[in-house]
Amino acid sequence: MVQSPAKAAAPDRFAGLWVRVVAALILAAIGGTAIWFDAPWVDLLVAMATVLMVGEWRRICGGWRHPVWLVSGLICISAAIVGFLYLRHEPLWGLETALWLVVVVAASDIGAFFTGKLIGGPRLAPTISPGKTWSGFFGGMAVAGLAAAVFSAYVGGDTLEVSAYGLVIAVVSQAGDLLESAVKRRFGFKDAGRVIPGHGGLLDRVDGLAAATLLLSLLRLLQNGYAPWT
Repeated sequence: MVQSPAKAAAPDRFAGLWVRVVAALILAAIGGTAIWFDAPWVDLLVAMATVLMVGEWRRICGGWRHPVWLVSGLICISAAIVGFLYLRHEPLWGLETALWLVVVVAASDIGAFFTGKLIGGPRLAPTISPGKTWSGFFGGMAVAGLAAAVFSAYVGGDTLEVSAYGLVIAVVSQAGDLLESAVKRRFGFKDAGRVIPGHGGLLDRVDGLAAATLLLSLLRLLQNGYAPWT
């Protein structure tokens, strides 16, 4: 029996999914363990990640051939790294804040990926990242808001308020992803690297987390110990 072209092409939407899932689970296990046990493990992991990200950024923008791009990227990477360590090392809510942030960003990524693949529809930014759709954007927001609410059930806080913060984090995370995609397209790269099977480079995996970290760490600085559930 001959399959129709539509049915034959359908499985391709999730081609290589198992590789992405396994890689993501390994990353989650390593990152979650380091965050849970705090110093010096999270610091060592972040230091290694910094080396990889700086190398990938230099590769993308061509190093000192484009000094403005190079320095701007290094400043953003440094700020995100410092911000994440600041959030994790806070004595009162450090563990909860860092885990909440990672969980919400991961939920946004997962929700956007599966919703976009299953529903499809109009492209979110066709000239920057043709694979992203508006359905994926809103799906990512919905899953992130749900994850934030579930997390708050264990940590405490107003569920609606924490969910709202989760929606904001999802928007910022996806904006960070689009920004990195725009830079890669500007310099003719599809992926920042090949260090993570199925995902590309480390920057490809943490671009959204970096953007969300910048926002949350700034809010916490401005509000003197701010956490989404306090």
